[in-house]
This record gives sequence, structure tokens and C-alpha cells, in this order.
Amino acid sequence: MAVAPQTTEPPKEEVELDWLSSSPPVSAWTTTEAEEVLEFDWLDQWYPFAPVCDLDPAAPHGKTVLGLRVVAWHDRNAGEWRVFNDACPHRLAPLSEGRIDGKGRLQCVYHGWCFDGRGSCEFIPQAPALGPPVHKSSKACASAYPTVVQNSILWFYPRAGAEHRDVLQRKRPPFVPEMDDPCFTTAIGMRDFPFGYDVLMENLMDPAHVPYAHKGIVQGLSYKEDPGRAESDVERGGPLKIKIEEANLDGFVWPQENGGSFWYAAPCMVHYSSLVPRDEKKAGGRRFMLVFMCVPVAPGRSRLIWAFPRNFGHLLDKIIPRWFFHIAQNKLLDSDLYLLHAEERNFAAAGSENWHKAVYVPTSADAIVLAFRNWFRKHCNSQVGWAAPTVEQLPASPTRDTLIERYWSHVAQCASCSAALKDIKALEVALQLASVAVLGFLAATLQRTTSPVHRAGLVSLAVLCMAASRWLDTFVRNTFYFQDYVHAHK
Repeated sequence: MAVAPQTTEPPKEEVELDWLSSSPPVSAWTTTEAEEVLEFDWLDQWYPFAPVCDLDPAAPHGKTVLGLRVVAWHDRNAGEWRVFNDACPHRLAPLSEGRIDGKGRLQCVYHGWCFDGRGSCEFIPQAPALGPPVHKSSKACASAYPTVVQNSILWFYPRAGAEHRDVLQRKRPPFVPEMDDPCFTTAIGMRDFPFGYDVLMENLMDPAHVPYAHKGIVQGLSYKEDPGRAESDVERGGPLKIKIEEANLDGFVWPQENGGSFWYAAPCMVHYSSLVPRDEKKAGGRRFMLVFMCVPVAPGRSRLIWAFPRNFGHLLDKIIPRWFFHIAQNKLLDSDLYLLHAEERNFAAAGSENWHKAVYVPTSADAIVLAFRNWFRKHCNSQVGWAAPTVEQLPASPTRDTLIERYWSHVAQCASCSAALKDIKALEVALQLASVAVLGFLAATLQRTTSPVHRAGLVSLAVLCMAASRWLDTFVRNTFYFQDYVHAHK
């Protein structure tokens, strides 16, 4: 990614701070008069809709992206995924509540209007067959957005119209070659969050928070010995040498000392690439990547699509179902969810344009966060350029169990987890029925059963089935619905 370095000097008060032998993060918060400031065009970008593996081709799927309510559906006549504005041109009913009809068209279930993959209306049931062809009117067309499936992700471009139909020839979504490389296997997932795009992006660019906010789940980045340090903690946090070398309108880059790299491709993609530590000295050694696609949904709401390509452990993905990996990933995401939700409200109270005045970031561990905040302020005026009229006001803060719920934010959108939930619930019911059946059999044969061992065995089996059912009930609630994360007890 070609990104030009910034040369603006940091403010004097930051220069005087101890940056732990690392250059301060990119730039000051002031812009010189001679410096050309380019405004970021939020509508001239590609946005990820969802992983294709989580989209049922037999049904439409509705989501909000950049303030736009959109619907994705599979056009089997063309063999392609389509993304439309989620409003029927007739009476603006949501097309995401519709169905795919017998001819492979998207049907609005309010009055039955049918649309092809280009958005053209092909059938209006209420229009007389011998009357004027009202379905051919441009007013009867659904708004269709350019789409592309890349890296097993469905992307769309948020401008409709014929002039944008060939936008792929000019601009494509960020591409991660390892996600299409057969030598790599990729774990992928998606989740919605009750905080905004900038807070999500900032969190994903902050390696220093990992050993503290995710204590007991994952370890943070290792750091070199810190000469003169007299105190350390059990989380083993320490100085991080981070230096942003290239930054411009399209994002920025942080080359790492171990041969890995970090880059931000505005506005959605964050990419970490690294070697597995024990193989650092081996050419062509084991490699893994963290790829995050951050989607602005609405004020106070965002969506994360994650992909973790690696060139080892292929057998694990073949043996272990995807939903099993999501258990740990959701636990990780839960652990700092409330922190970020509350943090966003504190930022809002101070004013998003005053972020740099409200916080105190004296070490280079915050260099990537500062680089993002500087990009967001400089090129976006610290605001997302919503595609639809949006009130810049955070929604009301819900209760903790609603805030950290997993079902609607992840499970309902994940094909693997929703299927696992259905199967486990069926197993739970089967165990309960088995317990009742065993007790019923024991009662019916009590007069004919003389062996105490036989009776004890049947009772034990019934108790075991009921206990397993109760355990599954707890597992389902903690895994697919809600499990609190209390930092004080970690």
C-alpha cells in the first residue's frame, strides 16, 4: 500500500515527553496553512456486507451500513449476490422481509412486486395484463448498488445509478491475497457492537490494552526488557516501540521489527501480519494474520467482520466446527465491550472534536491510536460521512445484559453458530425426553423388576440425562445468549 509519510512535527509538549526511544506518533493536531488537507469521501469506498458463508442464498438479508438500510440477496439467474436499497419503490416496505420467488427474483411480500438482479421491476400483480406497462417505469425500479465477492466477503459500493455500475474498473475493495491462498486456512466471523465506528477502530489499533482488558483470555504483545524498571504487574504490560512511518488520505503503515507489519486501509480494514514467534528465524516459516473489517452502522453502532488467515493448523478447521472457535472469540469481544460503550459516552460528553484535549497519551504505546485519531480529525473532521440523513446522537444506554448479549449481535447472523444452537437445543430436549422415558419405564415395570441393581441403574440413567440437559441449558445461555465478564474477578 503506497502511503506517503507525514512530516508535520508534534506539539512541543509532546516532544518533551519520554517516548521510550521511539519517535512520536504521526503528526500534530494542528495543520499548517501550507499543508493541503484532502477530505475523505466516505461514499467513494467499498463496504463489507457479510461473509458469504453466513448468507443463505434462499432468503434476503437486511443490514444497516453507513446509515443505509440495505438488503443482500442471491440472484440465481446470474449466479451473483446483489445489494439493493432496503425499500420497495411501491410503498417503501423493507425488501429484506421478502422472499426469492420461483423465478429467482426478489419479491416484496407487502404487495408482491418482483425485481430482477438489476433492480428492474418485472411483475406488479395489481397491474392489468392488458393495461399500460407500469412495471417498466423507472419509478418502479429498486435501487441496486455495485457488488463484488472478494476474499469470501460480499462487498458493496454505496452509490446507485448507471454512472457507478463499472466502479470496479476504477476501484476495488482492499485485497488480502492470503485469504484466497490454498496454503492458508482462514477463521472468519462477524458481530455487531453498541458503540461507534471510531471507538471500534481505535480499540483494534491498541495492542497495549490486550493483557488488561482481556486478562485470562489472551496474552498481550511481548516487549523487550525495560532498563531501570522497578515495578511490574502480573499482566506483564510494558513499553511498546511503535513508529508510524507512512500516512496519507488512504491510511497508514507501521512496519514491525519482527518482520511483520500493520496497515490501515481507510475506512474499513485493519491488517496485522506476523510470524509465529518460534519460527521467526526460519524462511517461509509459520505465519498468521489478523484482518479486521470495521463497518460504520449508525451513530453508536458498528460491526466487525474478522478473518484470521494462517498457513498452519489446517486440520483443526476441518475437524472443529466454526462455531466452536466463535465461543472464545465472543468471550474476547465481550471482555471490553462495556468499557468501550461507556468510553464512547465519555468522549461524546467532551465532544468528538476535543478528543485530543480530553485524553492523556504520553507513551508510544498509543501511537497507532493517535495516528487514527489524527487521520479521522484531519480528513473527516472527526465524523463519519453517513450516506443517509442521520442524527448525530448516541442511542440510550441499555442494561448490561442487553448490552453484552450475543444472540442478535452474532449468533443470528452466523450460519455455524445458529445451526449449532438449533442442534444443541434439540439434544437438550432429547435428553429430557429420555429421562422421562426411563422413569416411565421404571414405574411401569416396578412390580416386575426385582433387581435393586437394575432399578438403581435406571434411576442413575434418568438422573444423568436430566443433569446433562441442565448442563446444556447453562452452556447454551452462556455461549449463545449472555455471559458477563467481571474484570475484578479476573
